[in-house]
Amino acid sequence: MGESVEKPWEYYENNISGTLTLVDVMRHHGCKNIIFSSSATVYGDPVEIPITENCPKGQCTNPYGWTKSMLEQVLMDIQKADSEWNVVLLRYFNPVGAHPSGRIGENPNGIPNNLMPYITQVAIGKRKELGVFGNDYPTPDGTGVRDYIHVCDLAAAHVCALQAIARRCGIGIYNVGTGHGYSVLDMVKAFVRVNGVDVPYSIKPRRAGDIATCYCNPAKAAAELGWKARYGIDDMVRDSWHWQSLNPDGYPE
Repeated sequence: MGESVEKPWEYYENNISGTLTLVDVMRHHGCKNIIFSSSATVYGDPVEIPITENCPKGQCTNPYGWTKSMLEQVLMDIQKADSEWNVVLLRYFNPVGAHPSGRIGENPNGIPNNLMPYITQVAIGKRKELGVFGNDYPTPDGTGVRDYIHVCDLAAAHVCALQAIARRCGIGIYNVGTGHGYSVLDMVKAFVRVNGVDVPYSIKPRRAGDIATCYCNPAKAAAELGWKARYGIDDMVRDSWHWQSLNPDGYPE
């Protein structure tokens, strides 16, 4: 999200143009089923916490969020015009973690933009310290609060979405999160506690496009998809470190 503020054209070109091209090819080949990776950023600075799917989409705070909001509308309009389409919009909150085997994990190019790979790279010694962007938000410890979800739970949500498509769901919109909010410092402290590894950090100025608090009510996904998050914060930080410690330099070339 922060990078999209610095590189708006790249984000609009990649997300908007790329998805329009994909959908054009799909419709010309009779493929009318899609699960769209949307985002909690479509809610902007949300009018309610926890966020339900009835919460109105807001003024997005960054170009990344606007691309997701715009593409949701594109896909809903396509389905409205052609009822043969099945569109599931999964509004991800903050995916973190790795496969428990340690064989599949997050290996970003360059400097990580997301919290957990930055934490693990500091812990493994690749980075000097974690930068915490802002400690003056109206939250319990002043740092931003987010709904972190284990990637394996996120994968399971996609399986449930495929089953909904098989039932000819038409349009489905679902929050994919745990329903619990954790601050940046909560995540750092959990990582240190669970893994016994120090994570030096320093406070930096707020990042453009960030908001104070964002976590969801996932009840709709439970009721309609039969999906519910199974992994907690300890699992997230343990599996992240397990992957990083087995792959200190990321994936081999």
